[in-house]
Amino acid sequence: MGSILLSLFFLLSIASPSRAAISPHIGVCYGTMGNYLPTPSKSVQFLQKIKAKQVKIYNPDSEILNSLKGTEIQVTIMVPNDLIINISSNQNLSDQWVQTNVVPFYPDTMIRYLLVGNQVLSYHSKPLWPYLVPALNNVRSSVRKFGLHKVKVGTPLAMDIVDSSVLLPPSNATFRSDISDNIMNPLLQFLSHTNSYFFLDLYPYFEWASNPTSINLDYALLQVKNSSYKYTDPGSGLVYTNLLDQMLDSVVFSMKKLGYPDIRLYIAETGWPHSGDVDQIGANIYNAATYNRNVVKKFTAKPPVGTPARPGEVIPVNILSLFNENQKPGPSTERHFGLLRPNGSYIYDLDLTGKKPEWAYGPLPVAWNNEPYKGKVWCVIGKGANFSRLGEAIKWACDQDENLCREIQPGRKCYKPDSIILHASYVFSSYWAHFRERGVNCWFNGLAVQTSKDPSYFSCKFPSITI
Repeated sequence: MGSILLSLFFLLSIASPSRAAISPHIGVCYGTMGNYLPTPSKSVQFLQKIKAKQVKIYNPDSEILNSLKGTEIQVTIMVPNDLIINISSNQNLSDQWVQTNVVPFYPDTMIRYLLVGNQVLSYHSKPLWPYLVPALNNVRSSVRKFGLHKVKVGTPLAMDIVDSSVLLPPSNATFRSDISDNIMNPLLQFLSHTNSYFFLDLYPYFEWASNPTSINLDYALLQVKNSSYKYTDPGSGLVYTNLLDQMLDSVVFSMKKLGYPDIRLYIAETGWPHSGDVDQIGANIYNAATYNRNVVKKFTAKPPVGTPARPGEVIPVNILSLFNENQKPGPSTERHFGLLRPNGSYIYDLDLTGKKPEWAYGPLPVAWNNEPYKGKVWCVIGKGANFSRLGEAIKWACDQDENLCREIQPGRKCYKPDSIILHASYVFSSYWAHFRERGVNCWFNGLAVQTSKDPSYFSCKFPSITI
């Protein structure tokens, strides 16, 4: 009888692993939106060199998955947003996707998580909302059909799922009213039933950068020892020493209010940019290294520290990202989260195991932009821009509003010297200055960057933004 009970206990422990039995894991997100990145096989060698325990890839690249075979790196694969609607109503399509993109590599490649979509419940993805949970159910059925017993299914969500008006204090937090009942309830039911994780993309950087006068920088950087700043939740009495814990517990309390107090947390992405445009405060190597080192220290601690609302919980973490991705759209910070250069050298030293003591790290560059920049900013051609694309970019901008390009026409102030490089920079600045209030970025498909150095020459005055 005793042996039977022991066997039953062993089987239950496999089916429902306790939080205490899970080892602390720090991984890396491996994106490929760059035109200078090393091969997948070389990149996997770099993952092993930095001792990443897990890796998140954004598409089921067969070369990457083959390169990961035989390693001890746990792998997360993402199902793209544009397949969610079709997969949600077509089990055969879900089966085909899993059979094509997962089955050939499992179990030699340690695929452990299938994440359906990317931040689907954010406002910009509203048409996909009602299809998310049906898609999760179909992918889960496919996983079971093919006997992928070690694969969990989930979906990564951004912090905007929490009602921003009640982000403080965490005990008052709730999920947004437009998703709470009709989507979050069935999603939490799915995660609870399948013993999966609540996957979150958490970036204290963006919370701090949007309001640097109200949020303490050390609090955002997890610099507990350097900061006397603490926040006490008046509802729960819990004391917070860093912003990341505060964000995590806002989700914990939101889940609890819907009747799901125990779903495990997994930080699918976090990080801090090491560079950015002139007006992007706090994006520097000092802050990036400090934040990521503190994240590693916190989430590899033994015993685990968890959060104030979940003390002792093991929370897996993926840091963004293995490399800079120079082809990512949006603000310049999006392209500067990398840990390594393409040759495998560190942009700044980071030990993912958490074993390296703080004193063993070398000095970091001084943080030069922790205060908001005030002054003029221009949008000009970036270093390494593809000059063959400048003519097309100029034509496109001029087609939007011909008045923006008047000064580069023959006989006007900015025509001479007749240089496509100077003309393109003038047009970029002119277009950005005119349309920035509509949300336009200084980007031009990777050709442009911001500068605080006035590019005007002779009698040609470039339009600028004053911030």
